[in-house]
Amino acid sequence: MTTAKQTPERNLMAILRGVQPHEILDIVEVLIEAGFSQIEVPLNSPDALKSITMAQDKFGKLSAIGAGTVLTAEQVKQVRAAGGTFIVSPNYDEDVIRTTKAEGMASYPGVLTPTECFAALKAGADALKIFPAFQVGVKGIQAVRAVLPKETLVYAVGGVGPAEFAQYVDAGCQGFGMASNLYKPGHTATQVAENAKEMVAAYDALKLGESA
Repeated sequence: MTTAKQTPERNLMAILRGVQPHEILDIVEVLIEAGFSQIEVPLNSPDALKSITMAQDKFGKLSAIGAGTVLTAEQVKQVRAAGGTFIVSPNYDEDVIRTTKAEGMASYPGVLTPTECFAALKAGADALKIFPAFQVGVKGIQAVRAVLPKETLVYAVGGVGPAEFAQYVDAGCQGFGMASNLYKPGHTATQVAENAKEMVAAYDALKLGESA
């Protein structure tokens, strides 16, 4: 069972696309136990807002609970009302970012080009989600990273698994969003736990943020 101890901060985001309210608590619990500190419920999941509320009520002191696939300012407000603390989008939308910040939540917009990256940062984004990361590739991210402010937090999302963590970190990423290689509809909490442990171990092996 999870305890009241705060999960150590890792830039690892669990993306639970398709998760349902009847399984959300068991799955979030094993994710927190494995070491995930950010749990995203995409809004195109069944009863997503209900799942967010349930997860926040039980685990909000242990992990950040938020929503993904957020496309409109109205959806941002719905997530806030449900108890979510961060917003993830597949795209750059200034209205979504500004509404997210106005509602007191963290903003993680999806971006692909340097223009989108800088526009998102100007609008107030807390971090950038390079999506889909496999399309840009390691060399593409490295080129974009070279012109971004050094303090910018960059997540690689889409087509990146534990085996690729090191090369994406070398390219300038500090975080990762884990989706179908972590959870798919029908996966049991036991399966998710096994996947999560592998990902946390790979992430921790990189020793991000430690001095050389």
